Amino acid sequence: MGSIIVPTNYYQHFDADFSLDVPGEGYGGWKREDLPISMEHTAVVVMHAWNCGTREQYPGWHRAVEYLPRSYEICEKIFPALLGAVRKSGLKLYHVVSSEDYCRSYQGLDRTKSFAGETPGSLEKVKDDEVLQQLHKFRTKNVFPGEHNQPDITRGFANLAFPHEAKPQGNEAIAATSEQLFALCRQEEVNHLIYTGFAINWCLLLSPGGMADMSKKGILCSAIRQAVTAVENKETARQELNKELALWRVALAFGFVYDADDIIQAIAR
Repeated sequence: MGSIIVPTNYYQHFDADFSLDVPGEGYGGWKREDLPISMEHTAVVVMHAWNCGTREQYPGWHRAVEYLPRSYEICEKIFPALLGAVRKSGLKLYHVVSSEDYCRSYQGLDRTKSFAGETPGSLEKVKDDEVLQQLHKFRTKNVFPGEHNQPDITRGFANLAFPHEAKPQGNEAIAATSEQLFALCRQEEVNHLIYTGFAINWCLLLSPGGMADMSKKGILCSAIRQAVTAVENKETARQELNKELALWRVALAFGFVYDADDIIQAIAR
């Protein structure tokens, strides 16, 4: 299938200028370069695209996870054109899910498991005690998500589903663990994953199938700016500063950052 040339955003994290009051302000910062993407060895990933219901259905979930409206907007406004272009081009499209519970009816999960084999269970954990339980309970009550919100979140996860715009089609591969996703990449000779989904500074980095695990396997992990959002806090939400910081982290530690229109236009050619 060859390769295509795509305008690519990268971050030049050198050189600090010690003649400045803040030497780090000497770094080159964000830059763009036309770079290749292999059509044969690259896959676009849709990770943790969830239909979490409405605010009326699960008010506690929406109170604790303020990015849900942004994720819905991305699904509605960005995914149709982006995923449509990916599917039309023949570029591989993978779906990374948080569990197998809401995707058992999709043949793409069976396809992945047919060559992934048995995957390890949950990691062994240390024994807890009364003090640890007390600390965890305090965090649930005072850090996240708040005791009054937990029942709605539990109900919501019990009814989790794909949003209409991000439902797997045909036998598009589905992976629920890092082991499954790596087996999929190995089977289909994929060495570059371009992530979309939610959230760029949380699940896409650290959850099973996220960039931290996959980069350890030698896979280049990139992201599409317009197709991700981030977990924001009180101090960052207005300007979505955590998203900006996470995209820098992707560019510095894992891969590159693409713009949706650039990807669409490049694969259309």
